[in-house]
Amino acid sequence: MIEMWDNIFTLLNPAIGESLINLDGSEAFHLMHLELNKVWKECYRVLSPGGIACINIGDATRKIGHHFMLYSNHYKILQACHEIGFHTLPLILWRKQTNAPNKFMGSGMLPSGAYVTLEHEYILIFRKGAKRDFPNETDKKNRQESAFFWEERNIWFSDVWDFKGVKQRISGVKSRDRSGAFPFELAYRLINMHSVKGDSVLDPFVGTGTTILAAIASNRNSIGMDIDLTLKNIIEKNLISSRDIINNYLTERYNRHIQFVGDYEQTKSTLKYINKYHHFPVMTRQERNLKQDLLDEIRLDPSGVIQVTYCDARF
Repeated sequence: MIEMWDNIFTLLNPAIGESLINLDGSEAFHLMHLELNKVWKECYRVLSPGGIACINIGDATRKIGHHFMLYSNHYKILQACHEIGFHTLPLILWRKQTNAPNKFMGSGMLPSGAYVTLEHEYILIFRKGAKRDFPNETDKKNRQESAFFWEERNIWFSDVWDFKGVKQRISGVKSRDRSGAFPFELAYRLINMHSVKGDSVLDPFVGTGTTILAAIASNRNSIGMDIDLTLKNIIEKNLISSRDIINNYLTERYNRHIQFVGDYEQTKSTLKYINKYHHFPVMTRQERNLKQDLLDEIRLDPSGVIQVTYCDARF
């Protein structure tokens, strides 16, 4: 129910545009989600057993005619995915507060026409079927190398994430001047939380390619889809030029861990486990085989596929 999507939804179903013209926001909202439900059904179909689906969605506020309303997108999607057959897991609130002086809605300082500001979005998390199994030694070893740090787990698996969003402007695209992009950090966390190295990550609303970038940083394969073909060149350009940016991010991740180790051992006690590959102390046995790779090369092959090679990290 954000106006920048009106034209796209109307192209998918002209009845949506008619509902908006007729000032019937509830009907437009219902019809929009019927279109989105088709995507959730396809995600369920292609997802591996035990695989995880994450949907970042914000509720919307909008005035249609004389009526200002909240349109609860997250509720509609929770309901639809449950009916499709997904198992609903605990969700995350992404708090993306803003300090803009004009962020308050309604009648300002006068009751009772003022409205609270929406400064959060939801990350809905679903699983297809039972918990994923890692049946053989090769799978178990890969899972261990895909581990995250103890201190990361304490932050990532909180139900409230607190970091700002990203700028919405995109240049050189004829179809629109804004995107629905989320920060790299959001995609990077989710991919590392819910997949292992070599898995395939699918983003059916790939936009400017943030999910693909995070998958590359995480040593995962990825597939991105979008109905807006004008974004293709932006994605390819961003990916091809991203090697140093990703490596800097991964090096900073390593440095944050080293800082954590120094602070912990100075104020509490010496960590008793040592990582097998990088030889730094870690908190738990599960982190001993964590293996951080760096990017060697990102290239676009003649078939249009992004190819990535990795190298051992030398911090």
